[in-house]
Amino acid sequence: MNMRVAVIATLVGASLVGGKASAQTSQTPPPAAPPMQPILAGKKIVPPIKGTAEIEIVKSPTKREGTTLITKIQAKNTSNAPIARLRVVETWYDKSGASIPGGEAVINGLLPPGEVQTLEIKTPVNLAMSTSQLAFSHANGQVKAKSVKSFDAGTAAGKDSTTKTAAAPAKSSKKKSGG
Repeated sequence: MNMRVAVIATLVGASLVGGKASAQTSQTPPPAAPPMQPILAGKKIVPPIKGTAEIEIVKSPTKREGTTLITKIQAKNTSNAPIARLRVVETWYDKSGASIPGGEAVINGLLPPGEVQTLEIKTPVNLAMSTSQLAFSHANGQVKAKSVKSFDAGTAAGKDSTTKTAAAPAKSSKKKSGG
């Protein structure tokens, strides 16, 4: 009999505790969640350009630092949309026109319209190097690059003091006389 009384007392006690716990949870409302705020609220999002992008470039003369050639190029986005992952590959050639592997540089992320960023290409020195050629591309297509001496006055603050025009190959100023 004592066993039955102990079991019954345990069951009655458990039901009372469970009843109080359920009564407490039903009386207290859960805290309200904070209101959701859109991350991009009020911001104008322009998707990156697809197809051919247009840039202006100012190329500094290539300089040798130890066993490395360094070419610095400032690129200004003249397109009406951001350029995603702007990339430039520099290919070198010897005097006979055979190609020599060069280097490349990339702007990770977006280059917004009107902004200027610097690309720095590092290439190991090869004594046979004579001339180089630049090829631009981006994540969504090709790039039409226009070489300029400097950018507009509106972007002069984005330039650094090393901006100079690229040294063009020397052309002969001798004229042949027709005789």
